[in-house]
Amino acid sequence: MRTIVIIPARYASTRFPGKPLVLLGGKPIIEHVWRRAADTQCVDDVRVATDDIRIADCIDSAAGHKVSVMTSSEHQSGTDRCGEVVRKLQAEGVDFDVVVNLQGDEPLVRPCDIETLVACFRNPEVQIATLRRRIEKEEDLISPNTAKVICTSDARALYFSRQPIPYRRDVPQSQWLDKGVYYKHIGIYAFRSKVLLELCRLPQSPLEMSEKLEQLRWLEAGYKIAVAETDYDGVGIDTPADLVRAEEIWASINN
Repeated sequence: MRTIVIIPARYASTRFPGKPLVLLGGKPIIEHVWRRAADTQCVDDVRVATDDIRIADCIDSAAGHKVSVMTSSEHQSGTDRCGEVVRKLQAEGVDFDVVVNLQGDEPLVRPCDIETLVACFRNPEVQIATLRRRIEKEEDLISPNTAKVICTSDARALYFSRQPIPYRRDVPQSQWLDKGVYYKHIGIYAFRSKVLLELCRLPQSPLEMSEKLEQLRWLEAGYKIAVAETDYDGVGIDTPADLVRAEEIWASINN
């Protein structure tokens, strides 16, 4: 099962411009993400998909060879950027069975989490896979910035929401974590190549536009999403404040 990790990275972030090149532990964030992916045993190739030559030059220099792929600046999502890379590689006669979309702002992701995600595709029926982590803090449960997921008994996603799901009737919200199990969605995805290209052709859906969660477009179109469990908390860097938190975690890991 040939697997590629594609890392979408753009310079023009609204909340944190230039964040792929910001230093964490003395190295650019994008380099950390690339190295984590490159250290994953089940991965055959790792590429960085970007629309900015500064990011491309940075990661090619760090890798010691060309790993960047220049992509359109018009893409609305990392999924679309990954799709362009897959099409370009296929035009060169290079194809992969599984494509992992690893965001370029996840410098603390672990190779074992990528391996957990890819292992889902041992089941030939799996089209898309992602990760979840059990929620332990009420602040994560109620925060609209934390996407939640509920699944079937065989770990297939039923729905994703920014609201706490399921709603627990007749129980005060402060007691919900004591009365049931809730899961945070960790936004790392993997796809069968054919499925990824199909998803890139889908128009936005009503549920997606309501919750601003891209994966709802796929569910609404009838695709199935396998969900594997992890203890990785997902430390995405969207703002300078997130970088401070990542620096604290980085220091605790490396001291």
